[in-house]
Amino acid sequence: MNLNPYLSLSQEVNEALDKGKPVVALESTIISHGMPYPENIETAKEVEQIIRDNGAVPATIAILDGRIKIGLTAEELTALASRDDITKASRKDLPYLLATGRSGATTVAATMICADLAGIRLFVTGGIGGVHRGAETTMDISADLEELARTNVAVICAGAKSILDLGLTLEYLETKGVPVMGYQTDSLPAFFTRTSDFAVHFRVDDAEEIGRILHTKWELGLQGGAVIANPIPSGHALDASYMTGVIEAALVEAKQQSITGKDVTPFLLDHVNRATEGRSLAANIELIKANAGLGAAAAVAFYEQKKKAYQR
Repeated sequence: MNLNPYLSLSQEVNEALDKGKPVVALESTIISHGMPYPENIETAKEVEQIIRDNGAVPATIAILDGRIKIGLTAEELTALASRDDITKASRKDLPYLLATGRSGATTVAATMICADLAGIRLFVTGGIGGVHRGAETTMDISADLEELARTNVAVICAGAKSILDLGLTLEYLETKGVPVMGYQTDSLPAFFTRTSDFAVHFRVDDAEEIGRILHTKWELGLQGGAVIANPIPSGHALDASYMTGVIEAALVEAKQQSITGKDVTPFLLDHVNRATEGRSLAANIELIKANAGLGAAAAVAFYEQKKKAYQR
């Protein structure tokens, strides 16, 4: 299967798509820019195995030497985890990287684009980007939100990162018609914490329900993605009030150092990890693993719905 001249699919992913098996996309920015080495490569491999163990095929996505790679080898994963010349790639960066033969780790937005090109409808990540605090003056709004509004890929995540303005992020998604579903929760998870002060649009209690909703959405021709917000496992969640203080201090330091744009999130996550003495990194790893299990189950359920529709 070669759906696009810029795509390069691994044999495992190619065979799964040809046979109509469930496939789950994974981003690569979390490997190159979201975690230190060697935790990044260890987590990447473990997350892929969790998806396999739950009945789906993992497809980690990156731009390597001017090609969109859908499904990476162990050597390619290691290169992303250890090299320091990997661009953080969003929608605006894709044409440049592909045309010039460069390499980049895909953000949520870029991963959604590449997954959509390959026909992959479900995507697992840690947390989505959103409206940054102070966006009413900076206009700092993640491209993730606009991509969710137009690209038919559902994102399983631990909600929006708690460094963001969660209320405005939800307002933006509602305006764009993007459903935000809480997995076994009525509250929007805030990445390191299980709850926030904001309600999700809908509660879903099992993977089969997620599969039915996604299939119905796209069968109706409603363009755009969906957010399935899965709270971090309770044993690994961090105290909300404590994290609020840590994040506020990180935001002050970012402002003092004039950190802006796509450098903000990596800076803040690194600051938070240092301030929490590694507890935030451990929480990050555990929430991604939990999302991988749910994402695989949701992919299996979604593909079952597609199969039933085809047989009608």
